[in-house]
Amino acid sequence: MDSIRETRHSLINVSNNGATSSSSTSSRYENQKRRDWNTFGQYLNNHRPPLSLSRCSGAHVLEFLRYLDQFGKTKVHAQICPFYGLRNPPAACPCPLRQAWGSLDALVGRLRAAFEENGGKPEANPFGARAVRLYLREVRDMQSKARGISYEKKKRKRLPAQQIPALPLPPPPPAPPGAS
Repeated sequence: MDSIRETRHSLINVSNNGATSSSSTSSRYENQKRRDWNTFGQYLNNHRPPLSLSRCSGAHVLEFLRYLDQFGKTKVHAQICPFYGLRNPPAACPCPLRQAWGSLDALVGRLRAAFEENGGKPEANPFGARAVRLYLREVRDMQSKARGISYEKKKRKRLPAQQIPALPLPPPPPAPPGAS
């Protein structure tokens, strides 16, 4: 835990010292990952009883993801809602707003990377726990049914062989002189 904290503090100090290396100019992804990591750290500190990162498990990650649902902006219809399964409901309903599956999936990916960057061991990464993967799959399936949206991969359209325009063949090269 101390090595994780020291690593995090040293990374913060490098960026605060105004170093001109390429590591000090962060991408949008890196900035978001840092903010997410800090938010998760605050969640662990505010947890009752407070949790250290080394004692954090997949169950705590699930708790955190469920906590974030209260800040969601995606309407997820309950099965008893008359608009269940409709993509564009014609009126308002009392169904809750939740975090969208894609947002949660991206968040878990960023936190998984941040955990390892901050000294955590890949085999002990709570963001890669089986329970977290199952939860994300469950959220995706529930939201796709509730909102009438398919998350299946779209297949590329292939043109039938008849519709592919044939390229004209180049004329054969001229025969060398004296060859018959």
